[in-house]
Amino acid sequence: MNWKSNISTFPMAKCLGLWLLIFLLGVSKYVNAQQDPQYTMHMYNTQVVNPAYIGSIETVNFGFLTRTQWVDFEGSPQTGSFTISSPVGRRNKTALGLSIVSDVIGPSKEQGLTADYGYTFFNDYGSKITLGLKAGISNLQVDYSLLNLANASDGKFSENTSLLSPQIGAGIYYNNDRFYAGLSVPNFLKTNTYEVSGNTYASSEAKKRMHYFLIAGYVFDISDSVKLKPAGMLKVVRGSPIQLDVSANVYFNEKITFGAAYRLDAAISAIAGFSLSDRAFVGFAYDYQTTAIQKFSSGSYEMILRFTIPRKGERILTPRFF
Repeated sequence: MNWKSNISTFPMAKCLGLWLLIFLLGVSKYVNAQQDPQYTMHMYNTQVVNPAYIGSIETVNFGFLTRTQWVDFEGSPQTGSFTISSPVGRRNKTALGLSIVSDVIGPSKEQGLTADYGYTFFNDYGSKITLGLKAGISNLQVDYSLLNLANASDGKFSENTSLLSPQIGAGIYYNNDRFYAGLSVPNFLKTNTYEVSGNTYASSEAKKRMHYFLIAGYVFDISDSVKLKPAGMLKVVRGSPIQLDVSANVYFNEKITFGAAYRLDAAISAIAGFSLSDRAFVGFAYDYQTTAIQKFSSGSYEMILRFTIPRKGERILTPRFF
């Protein structure tokens, strides 16, 4: 990615980026809760929620993220993801990828595997607009023997849950050398996760709904060697409180980054990252919960590793910041 692209030819895109960031910050006064699980370093893990993101990458890209939430809290969420993507063809208009996500919360374990597709229909003056599709399956398993049941003879918990569900999602992603914005729905399909025959209450209380994600970020030049990137993510799902994450990261000499993040009514975070080379990046995050659960845990930890491989005849000009 070349930082010297003529971005000034697109003043509307620049203004759009600033307005989206203002919107993400301003909407916070209308929401008052959060929804878990959540990645603190979502700006480096975009493919999981938006398949169109892979169209912005011009190299073969690998990503691995692991998150341990609410350390010392029994049954706390353990989350991991692995992604791979690559442009296809000589014109870089098409990209293919794979996403693997695993979530373990108490007695439940959910694993998802999706194929990601991105098609770039606009690519000019350093700006791209990509449409993406995501399709695959998820497998939910619940081991009720791990629960401390008040009534061990309750027939509803006599058999463990094992549910295989399809997943279909889509997204749109815009980016240039400095700004990105995306809107996506990772799964359009609604699934009754815990359906008990003859018990409509249990069925309606455990229904998966569509999640809407809006993300945006912008990189500012503070000096020749220092850059500032504010970013945000808004997640909306019917029946749950709106979740807002905002962050700011400072980059030094395009090698080292330090930053902070805030998840509305949930956590404040410290973020650090290092470019191990022009192909590899490693990042770490620590969340301090601002809720009562912090009394029973040592916070949350997250680590991400990204690795890129240029295609034959191409080279990496500068490291990616999103």
